[in-house]
Amino acid sequence: MRNMISTYNTVVTAAIALVIVLAGAVASASDLDELFTRLADPQEPDWQRVESQIERQLNLSGSASADLLLRRGQQALDAGDFEAAIDHLTALTDHAPEFAEGWNTRAAAYFGAGLYGPAINDLRQVLALEPRHYGALAGLGMILEEIGNQEAALAAYQRAAAIHPHLASLQAAVDRLQHAAGGTAL
Repeated sequence: MRNMISTYNTVVTAAIALVIVLAGAVASASDLDELFTRLADPQEPDWQRVESQIERQLNLSGSASADLLLRRGQQALDAGDFEAAIDHLTALTDHAPEFAEGWNTRAAAYFGAGLYGPAINDLRQVLALEPRHYGALAGLGMILEEIGNQEAALAAYQRAAAIHPHLASLQAAVDRLQHAAGGTAL
């Protein structure tokens, strides 16, 4: 009987912990929704703070080991060691395939290594997980522009600019590609 009570208590404790974690994830998702709504408002006066909060949320993996792999991958990327960055970030995407920022950072490492196909594939994964990831859209636009697919690059930049209308670089890319195409879209 004592073992049954102990097992019951363990199961109840685990269930309560799961409910708390899931409630936090829902609150976090709704917070992120509200932040993206605010960021998309061209009149948002505090957009830099909103942008910072979004980026902080997107960098939360929920796992100490995933955070470590992301940090090591970012350090290698910052040092220009693309091979090591790709290795760390591949371990991260294997460990936490639902963590969009792992895919996004690995896409940056692939891009730095000149591996555009794998970078595009990772950016697609980021956008499947978080369609509002304006950084991934901007990165996709850069790669598509570089490989000569101006129309698709323009579409990626336009999507990113709709999500984050405050970034002058996004609007400049849209303007540049619209001008190159012979005009501006209405």
